[in-house]
Amino acid sequence: MGRPSNPIISKERVVRAALEVLDDKGIEGLTVQLVARKLGVKAPSLYYHFKGKSEMLEEIARTIQVEAIIPNLRTEGDWREQLIELAVAVRASIMRHPKAAPLLLRFFPRHLMLQYYEFWVNRYDIPPARRMLVIEGVEKLTYGSALMGAMSRATGIPPMPDFDETEFPYMAEAMKASSLNDDEVFVETLKVFLYAC
Repeated sequence: MGRPSNPIISKERVVRAALEVLDDKGIEGLTVQLVARKLGVKAPSLYYHFKGKSEMLEEIARTIQVEAIIPNLRTEGDWREQLIELAVAVRASIMRHPKAAPLLLRFFPRHLMLQYYEFWVNRYDIPPARRMLVIEGVEKLTYGSALMGAMSRATGIPPMPDFDETEFPYMAEAMKASSLNDDEVFVETLKVFLYAC
């Protein structure tokens, strides 16, 4: 079906409505028809902005990332602390939409947000050969943590199973020794990684 000549609604409104449907129904339950119904329009109206569901899903993935962008990003100061602040914001944004989290395995963050990666890689005061290690490490720590946490929320399966402490004494000891919650563990893990670079 061709796109209408004039938009009836804004692209941002379509994406917000689609994200609400996705939060409720999941990726498989999201349809163009449900989004249109939520907006009070007919499905063909959405084709002004999107050719189909795949384009809509890509824009939802981008929106989740953009929600995490820190508005008062500084160009001076400790880039490691600022990168931790950004990673925490990205993780929180993903966790707000647990059923949408798998989209980030389909629409890779680097593909959606390359201009932000360019901004950050220029700030790293380390040899160029190590900069990709920072990108890889922070990305995998952030998205790995967010995806596991989001899937735990979406499915109700706890990240750590119940276990017999006598059978797994070292795991029990490690868990008892840590007083940090999930968010604090994430920040401390990032610090260990970044300050070792």
